Amino acid sequence: MSGNVSAVNAQITDSVTQVNTKVVGETPAMAMGNLLMSTSHALSNAAHNATSSQQQGRITMQATTVQGVNALASVSSALVGRVRKAGIRKN
Repeated sequence: MSGNVSAVNAQITDSVTQVNTKVVGETPAMAMGNLLMSTSHALSNAAHNATSSQQQGRITMQATTVQGVNALASVSSALVGRVRKAGIRKN
């Protein structure tokens, strides 16, 4: 072995150069794809959360309405009873 460094085959050098060029060329597309996937995932989660929140709000509103109707129904019967008692006392 002499102090010479053996030369690398030109075909190997070309192959490595082409692969490096390909990877560098594909990097922006891969980054953009990752960005779009992350964004679409976040937006779908936001839409799901909004739908779930709206559904829970509607259930709460329905329960509140039922309670309000029940309260109105019980108050009106109590008032009718009071009015009848008051009318009986006056007569």
